[in-house]
Amino acid sequence: MRTILLTLLFTAGVLSLGVANPAAARDIRMATTTSTDNSGLLKVLLPKYEAKCACKLRYVAVGTGAAMKLGENGDADVLLVHARKAEDEFIAKGYGVNRRDVMYNDFVLVGPKSDPAHVRGMKDVLAAMKKLRDSGALFISRGDDSGTNKMELGYWKALGIDPKGPAYLAVGQGMGQTLTVAGEKGAYTLSDRATYATYKDRTGLEVLVEGDKIMLNPYGVIAVNPQRYPGVNYAGAMDFIEWITSPEGQADIAAFKPTGAQLFFPDYKK
Repeated sequence: MRTILLTLLFTAGVLSLGVANPAAARDIRMATTTSTDNSGLLKVLLPKYEAKCACKLRYVAVGTGAAMKLGENGDADVLLVHARKAEDEFIAKGYGVNRRDVMYNDFVLVGPKSDPAHVRGMKDVLAAMKKLRDSGALFISRGDDSGTNKMELGYWKALGIDPKGPAYLAVGQGMGQTLTVAGEKGAYTLSDRATYATYKDRTGLEVLVEGDKIMLNPYGVIAVNPQRYPGVNYAGAMDFIEWITSPEGQADIAAFKPTGAQLFFPDYKK
């Protein structure tokens, strides 16, 4: 139901813009993740691209699963998401074309300063997750089929653990809201580093586990397949893909340091 509502609102907004302004035909519809929005990255990148293309890139920021549903329905021209397995499946089913690596950051396991489960400093995220479970400490899950949620569920699956129970709360919210709930409840959660950095001062949560190689978080950009959906703005999607993977776009990603530390690392290789 949430995905259907997002589709209706997104499509209606774009159509209304098209009626009001014929130039809006060149507008590009992007479905992306909450991390690119919550971190502030899009607020920096998109004005630079729009000045170059003399168009508007209108986006909706949801979990990766919901973003891909918009692409599957032909309700977006381009996707900027982070769930490589799901991205490959999206392309294999004929929904998308021309995927490129764009950037990466990493996931971090965060929790209260008191760290009741005593996982601080651990380098093995699976061992830390098992310790959380064994301790009965509260874990807040996004529960929204996002890239972060898919990664978290993958950790539990690798451990052979069904995380359901009183110590596991799936909130069905974006990363910012999930961090807020975890902060309010003195709980643990898995976050992308960029969104955590944006919210850390208001949540009081601390990074407790980081650096495991399986916590790498790559992002990809994908054009929606024009052969499947002839009405999509494929030319616009490819123009954006070319820009964000260009030396200029990649440099702008690297320069994004709102907290003083680099939050995303350019990753396009020809």
